[in-house]
Amino acid sequence: MSGLVMPAPAEPVLFEAVCTPSRSLGPRGMRILAAVLLTLSAGTGGFFLALGAWPVLGFSGLEALLVLGLMLLHRRQARRAMEVLILTGGRLTIHRTDRRGRREEIAIDPYWARLRLEERPGRVSLLVLRQRGESVEIGALLGDEQKRDLARALGEALRRWREPVFDNPQLREPPIPSASGS
Repeated sequence: MSGLVMPAPAEPVLFEAVCTPSRSLGPRGMRILAAVLLTLSAGTGGFFLALGAWPVLGFSGLEALLVLGLMLLHRRQARRAMEVLILTGGRLTIHRTDRRGRREEIAIDPYWARLRLEERPGRVSLLVLRQRGESVEIGALLGDEQKRDLARALGEALRRWREPVFDNPQLREPPIPSASGS
């Protein structure tokens, strides 16, 4: 075991969710897309070169490189985007990191927090936490189904936090003695 010791958390974590944008195109898919795009660009450029319009070859290549460069830039920036929801004994904290790396932390009193999933026809639903007249959108990086799952899980965690079930051994019914025949 290494010498790294993690400090004990101040309060126990009752719920934690990490929200990241979906990345449907992995590294292998990106390579395939780049190969297809460059092949189509070379084919288009070669066709116009055969027709005698040789300047199109350069523009076609630059266009393909620009598209690939913008896609790689978007993927790199989207990798940074993240939202972490943490419910502890006394607060619900939202840690956000946007695609540019800027961080934000929002703390909410879980007792007053009300979760609402607002349906928007033709668009992804909106998941909002409301507290005393203020509202905070959460799960903006998620798709519709993931937002529903987050709403269900966070709603259940908030409900359990507000309505705890206590197990008091003194209130339990005593065990019934069994009659044993000797």
